[in-house]
Amino acid sequence: MAMNGTLEREEGEEPLMATINTTPLVDVMLVLLIIFLITIPVVIHTVPIQLPRENSQPDPARPHTLHLTVDQSGGLYLEQQALPLEQIKPQLQRVLQANPHPIVQIRGDYRAHFKPFAQILQACKDLGLSQVSFVTEPSATP
Repeated sequence: MAMNGTLEREEGEEPLMATINTTPLVDVMLVLLIIFLITIPVVIHTVPIQLPRENSQPDPARPHTLHLTVDQSGGLYLEQQALPLEQIKPQLQRVLQANPHPIVQIRGDYRAHFKPFAQILQACKDLGLSQVSFVTEPSATP
């Protein structure tokens, strides 16, 4: 075998393959895609509620929007995290320290009692939050 910079074949050897076999790469990518598609619904979760229906246009979410959710049983959630009703005012005060003028959007199940909504509205009023709105589903147009 000479060392002149070229590879020489021994007799009986097959020639070197100059292409890359991409089949294993495609297989791995398809498996990763399937895993990704299966795990997305698990990662993205929201509190299951049924919003009331109203004739209104949805406002686009703004960068400093605070989302409060009240479920059917009256449970309160601040940005998808469960929160006792008595903690709403201290939590809103913490948010106000980081952002002095947040927009508060209240998502409430239409079967929920009024008490949690009254407590949220009172806490917002006490803290001087004036941009408070309720999120509804668009009504079905006949």
